[in-house]
Amino acid sequence: MLLVVTYSAAARTALRNLCRRHEGVVVRRFGRAALLDATVYAAFLALRLRASHGGDVQIERTEPFNEFATLDDPVREAASAYANRDAKSTPYAAFAAGTDHPDPETMRGEEL
Repeated sequence: MLLVVTYSAAARTALRNLCRRHEGVVVRRFGRAALLDATVYAAFLALRLRASHGGDVQIERTEPFNEFATLDDPVREAASAYANRDAKSTPYAAFAAGTDHPDPETMRGEEL
């Protein structure tokens, strides 16, 4: 997929119009950003937008995040356990202390 992010009002307007005119290539719209499908036509539209608005348009190629292929079980289990914790105000570092859950500092230093 292509992620198109706009940084000016004119570029946002142009992106909104692009999304309305070419609904078939739009995967999801986020206001100042949109995900377009991975087709040559979508790339053409994104490049046309950048040609019109220069640096106010950023285009990135993305791929869906597959948590089961990318992350180990302990990280997924920790995320689920933390989301279901009893005291919602407990920060993750305190929640993970003294458990088998991954340490936040260790996770910060690891690349996906």
